[in-house]
Amino acid sequence: MKQKWKVGILGATGTVGQRFIQLLEKHPWFEVAGIAASDRSVGKPYQQACQWKISGHMPEYVRTMKVNDCAPNLECDLVFSGLPSSIAGEVESAFAKAGYAVLSNSKNHRMDEDVPLLVPEINSEHLALLQIQQRNQNYQSGYIITNPNCSTMALVLAMAPLDVAFGIEKVHVVTMQALSGAGYPGVASLDIIDNVIPYIADEEEKIEIEPRKILGKFEDGKIVFADFKISAQCHRVNVLDGHLEAVSFALKHRPSLEQFIEALKSYRSLPQRLELPSAPRFPVVHVEGADRPQPRFDREVENGMATVVGRIRPCSVFDFKLDLLGHNTIRGAAGAAILNAELLVQQKLLKARS
Repeated sequence: MKQKWKVGILGATGTVGQRFIQLLEKHPWFEVAGIAASDRSVGKPYQQACQWKISGHMPEYVRTMKVNDCAPNLECDLVFSGLPSSIAGEVESAFAKAGYAVLSNSKNHRMDEDVPLLVPEINSEHLALLQIQQRNQNYQSGYIITNPNCSTMALVLAMAPLDVAFGIEKVHVVTMQALSGAGYPGVASLDIIDNVIPYIADEEEKIEIEPRKILGKFEDGKIVFADFKISAQCHRVNVLDGHLEAVSFALKHRPSLEQFIEALKSYRSLPQRLELPSAPRFPVVHVEGADRPQPRFDREVENGMATVVGRIRPCSVFDFKLDLLGHNTIRGAAGAAILNAELLVQQKLLKARS
């Protein structure tokens, strides 16, 4: 690729925005050309506006960049949105209407009928919704694509190969979700130290519906949701990064334990065939050991872009149960949107604006 695509970041000072900044440093295809955030940050250099809260140093390239307001006047070809849901919906729509490709991490448009809820390993065919979206919303060249909730992302990467191989009937999942998923300042220390919080607003509803859209079929101009059922219980735990999930699966065709494990380990899809820059070599990684995966040891596997599975065993109620782990701010947020943008480039669905 001779010339890099120019990208903007909305919500650049937040936790997800910072992860975008970090992951896009020296990206082979994308160059950060504009950053935007709330009114209190506008006009300031990024290093002054941002309290850097993720591991590693603030990249040099962004330190002196001036923060813009979240208006569709950035000199770039696409925007990544890490905006809070309180403002994301209208801002993202305004950018799409102005001709930008919007890659959103926010929840606002995920369940819109004409917006792809995209996981490139699973449902790249859902990109056919873009033409329908542009017609429905009167967008000339812009559009919105979303990535799933962070817990949903880790879960569906394990669900997809099982659904293809054996068919899924029911899923029961209990999540133990990291503090970074709540953003900054997030959960108060006196609430989480020596504690587990068994409630995260709207989280269970997202996990119970989003996989059905992601694993659904594009038919007659719309997504027909998959017909399996999911029951989710969500908890906030005192871990910095990495969502751990205990999952049980009921399958339409019960395999042997070895066949179940092999279906997960051997899964490859479009991003791997295309060798997209951010794609994990192995979307699902199986770790041995009675006590793995663990967030501290396994969240960085495949640069944080894979779902790590372990403790796979028969289930006395369903068919099989396992534990899985996903890095919530990388594959569960910024990394997912970047991979989505890479797929757009390869599918020639991105148009230059700048």
